[in-house]
Amino acid sequence: MLAFAAMIALLAISAVAHAERVRDLADVAGVRQNQLVGYGLVAGLDGSGDQTSQAPFTTQSLDNMLQQFGITVPANVRPQLKNVAAVMVTADLPPFAKPGQPIDVTVSSIGNSKSLRGGSLLMTPLKGADGQVYAVAQGNLVIGGISASGKSGSSVQVNISNSGRVPNGATVERVVPSAFASSGDLALNLHTPDFMTASRVATAINKTFGDGTARAADAVTVVLRSPADPNARVGFLGAVQDLDVAPGDAPARVIVNSRTGTVVIGSNVRVSPAAVAHGSIEVSITETPTVSQPAPLSNGQTAVVPQSAVQVTEHGGHMFKFGSGANLDEIVRAVNQVGAAPSDLVSILQALKEAGALHAELVVI
Repeated sequence: MLAFAAMIALLAISAVAHAERVRDLADVAGVRQNQLVGYGLVAGLDGSGDQTSQAPFTTQSLDNMLQQFGITVPANVRPQLKNVAAVMVTADLPPFAKPGQPIDVTVSSIGNSKSLRGGSLLMTPLKGADGQVYAVAQGNLVIGGISASGKSGSSVQVNISNSGRVPNGATVERVVPSAFASSGDLALNLHTPDFMTASRVATAINKTFGDGTARAADAVTVVLRSPADPNARVGFLGAVQDLDVAPGDAPARVIVNSRTGTVVIGSNVRVSPAAVAHGSIEVSITETPTVSQPAPLSNGQTAVVPQSAVQVTEHGGHMFKFGSGANLDEIVRAVNQVGAAPSDLVSILQALKEAGALHAELVVI
């Protein structure tokens, strides 16, 4: 009896260990951040600003700003400034952001400035996709990179110094309209579409709050019947997001990055019985120039004659066998035994897929 109880407790612990909170599996529909962008100037640079001869928009922007302060620059005067740079300012406006709240901004040079270190962002309006101003940014930049150069042309650069951030550098000025408080039903959108996960989320919500509270509309959306009172709605949604749900198993998938050679194999990938032999071919070409000397009094000319030696060597060629329903551990062990490189593994997986022995989706990115 004690052994049976211990087994039940162990299974319960295992089930909880694989569960995830609803807030980690899904987002509330309509509750999202919005992207903001603006054009501005960074001043106070130590001679590392835009070269106005190659970036005339920097001078034009400076002239327009000075005119707003009552300073008129003659039309025939083109200031050659080195302490100002034109930049693009971007930020993410969080959901439910209220006027007066600070947000971080990222500042990136769009001219030929060498570095924004030591600069200050001048007041820059940030607009949304509808053209309305939602925040205003200004402040001192924090640069993570560094660059230095000498007169001889030698230079050293660590990270990127022509972009940086202004922590809490923007102030929200406008509220983004949201239908969260006035909408009828709420909906949860899963991060990863899966019918089983959507069904389990709906079941967990109904088990806690009563039948009919949630229904799975499709593989992504779970519709909730929420309270009409905004205060009760907030508490209800907070409780829903803290529920633990065991997500469905991930699909059998193999991801191959053709640029970096990275291969990721999912835990549910299986291989039918198959024998694989893979070897690499190395071609070595050696050029040995020799001098051809003509015989005496033959009126010939001395010439250099190349001699080529081509050698083809095949490495590896070991054969290994996958058993019936080989899992991830067996696949990795078999490939490691023959010393296959990532590029070799890609070729092996593609051949297995063509042979019908790889029971997984092969995705090449």
